[in-house]
Amino acid sequence: MMTLEAIEAEIQKLPSQELAKLRRWFDNFFADTWDTKIEADAALGKFDNFAKEALAEYEAGKAIEI
Repeated sequence: MMTLEAIEAEIQKLPSQELAKLRRWFDNFFADTWDTKIEADAALGKFDNFAKEALAEYEAGKAIEI
C-alpha cells in the first residue's frame, strides 16, 4: 500500500488534463461515500428527532415559506 505522501507526490506529477480527471473522480467518490453515510444514518433513525421537530414547528405555524 502506498503512503499518503507517495500518493501526493504522484498527484503533483500529473498533467493538467489528468489532474482534472482525478478531481472529477474524487468528487464523485466523495459524493457517493457521503450519500451512503446519509442513507445509513437515515435508516438507523438518526434524523427522526429533527423531522419530528420540523413537523411540530410547521404544524404550530412557525414555518416560513421560502
